[in-house]
Amino acid sequence: MPLEDDFSDIIKKARTGQGLSVGDVALTVGLPGSELTVLERGARPPDRTEVQVLAKALGLRPGPLEQIAIEKWEPVAQQPLAWMETIQGSISGYGVQGYVVHDGGEAVLIDTAYNAPAMIECLSAHHLKLVGICLTHGHADHADGIEQILKHREVPVYLGSEDVDLLSWQPSAAQLKTPKHGQTISVGRLRVHCLATPGHTPGGVCYRVDADSQRICFVGDTLFAGSIGRSNPSTLYRTHLQSVRTQVIGLPLEYRLLPGHGPATTVREELDHNPFVGDH
Repeated sequence: MPLEDDFSDIIKKARTGQGLSVGDVALTVGLPGSELTVLERGARPPDRTEVQVLAKALGLRPGPLEQIAIEKWEPVAQQPLAWMETIQGSISGYGVQGYVVHDGGEAVLIDTAYNAPAMIECLSAHHLKLVGICLTHGHADHADGIEQILKHREVPVYLGSEDVDLLSWQPSAAQLKTPKHGQTISVGRLRVHCLATPGHTPGGVCYRVDADSQRICFVGDTLFAGSIGRSNPSTLYRTHLQSVRTQVIGLPLEYRLLPGHGPATTVREELDHNPFVGDH
């Protein structure tokens, strides 16, 4: 699976997150504004010098940015896990993924993948009793379809309170639960740990599972392999970076990170290859 973000996506996210215009950055790096626009649109590949000067101007790590832009780094493919299913969805042709975590006949969903029928089919095919829906944030591609799933079985819906207004359809107040940082949700013998990670949205949440076979963090759009999601609103950019650097990249190196778009990665790989993160 290719990276969700390429060089053009990364530099545009870093620029807009800092409230900088194309002209501001172009002046700093000595490029014509028209050339920076061309690079942000992905109309031509950058050369190594352009990567280095733009990384410096935008507060990105130049080495990882070169690896993505010039060397075409991609994370190592991950082996499937017996206690987790990945559900693929699409919204207007844009791919999104959600996950089913299960143990002992119980299951929680991590986002809906904009594909409630596939989620329900997965639960039925594996004879799983749904005990909760964990939403990383309230955007439609991650949350739409909860009403169909709740018709299949009424369960709590976990979502940061600041994101409730983003939902196109809202569960009852009794069903909506605000996950507190450090709270755990039981699914069979597994425990899902809630991590407050505002930035992509005000109420963003990541969900960590520590199984004996593999430790995992479901990161939604907080982080992509080699990048981060867009900060909404852009004034959350610094908060977003703080969430990524402390809550996600602060996890032990072996943690597998599963985003809502693009390939899985690990803390170790992101420390080596993500332009937005610093040293562990």
